[in-house]
Amino acid sequence: MATWQRTAAAALAAISVTVTGYAVAAERAANPSGAPIQLALIEGMSGPFANAGAAVERNLRFGVEQVNARGGVKLADGAHPLELVVLDSKGGTEEALTQLRAAADRHIGYILQGNSSAVAAALVGAIDKQNSREPGNRELFLNYSADDPALTNANCSFWHFRFDAHAGMRMNALADVIQRDKAVKKVYLLNQDYSFGHDVSSLARSALASKRPDIAVVGDEFHPIGRVKDFAPYVAKIRASGADAVITGNWGNDLTLLVKAAREQGLDTKFYTFYGNSLGAPAALGEAGVGHVIAVADWHPNAGGAASDAWYEAFRTRFPAAQDDYPVLRMSLMIETLAAAMNRAKSADPAAVARALEGIRFDNGFHASWMRADDHQLIQPLYVMEMDKAGTRGVHFDNEGSGFGFRTVLALPAERTVPPTVCKMKRP
Repeated sequence: MATWQRTAAAALAAISVTVTGYAVAAERAANPSGAPIQLALIEGMSGPFANAGAAVERNLRFGVEQVNARGGVKLADGAHPLELVVLDSKGGTEEALTQLRAAADRHIGYILQGNSSAVAAALVGAIDKQNSREPGNRELFLNYSADDPALTNANCSFWHFRFDAHAGMRMNALADVIQRDKAVKKVYLLNQDYSFGHDVSSLARSALASKRPDIAVVGDEFHPIGRVKDFAPYVAKIRASGADAVITGNWGNDLTLLVKAAREQGLDTKFYTFYGNSLGAPAALGEAGVGHVIAVADWHPNAGGAASDAWYEAFRTRFPAAQDDYPVLRMSLMIETLAAAMNRAKSADPAAVARALEGIRFDNGFHASWMRADDHQLIQPLYVMEMDKAGTRGVHFDNEGSGFGFRTVLALPAERTVPPTVCKMKRP
């Protein structure tokens, strides 16, 4: 066993998994028997968001390796390891559908995707048709970050499970912090021009109208996703508007380049973001981000507690390079929860596992969550955090060796993040 596996196993030894009355023992097995159960990651591994795809692969691989280090999943015919199969969608919908067909041809029953709600919506539609057409070759879609609320509302599917908080849940958490930030009088909305970006814009307007009706929206702009190389013109517009704060759902390079332009132009404006703690953003901002960048996430390294710290340190032992320091807890927990559902079902059949996932509860010792059966939306804690220098109070760990990290300013237990749903689930 590799050094990182021994370290991770020791760090996580106290973690327990509870699945609605079914306890999964964390037992080691050096050589799990049986054929591997393949999980197809369909993501942009090349193109403008390749860095985001690489980060996803690291996090999912960490979860797979953790499950396999304990002996894999225990099915009726014995133990089986999990195997991550990476299929490059190049960030596009048509290529993602092509890769989905390739996964079906290989009889891979589990599809993992998240970077783009537009891609996720196309995959949901295609999987619904595939499963109806070929009931002997069904696929189950596990979504780790496509946050369009419609995916678990009007367009919900029995074959789709979301393990991230959707955009409405994230916006509500951010709005709770904006509500008490009396310095904010004018807000500029800047988002990517696709379904998720438009969701962020409309949700921001609704949340502000409810919680801070005195705030004026002085800009509401959309830019092409993944195609803007210089955000200086957008920053100039923000400055000219007199905005005290920017609300953005940008992610990947669209966020990094935006905050870099803001730093270079000395924009003294707060950024309320969905992903301001990720993929080079803190390093791009540097000192300029201190007290100015607020982000929302299901977890972050400075969430606190011995079990949380141990999990983070295990991840960093596995991926020690500074540029790889982007742990996303929900991605590895998605793998752990899937494994627990397979253990519970004693099967890798997608339909049986889907039923086992409904209502599943997972507690790793510091992050308790449950999968709501009504709409297949994971309910979990959320954190709103503010950027500051590493070593200041509440910022024990920095991001990507930048010397800057995030402190919690609002911690919402899972019970306070539960959203309404209009999903009318059609079950096979």
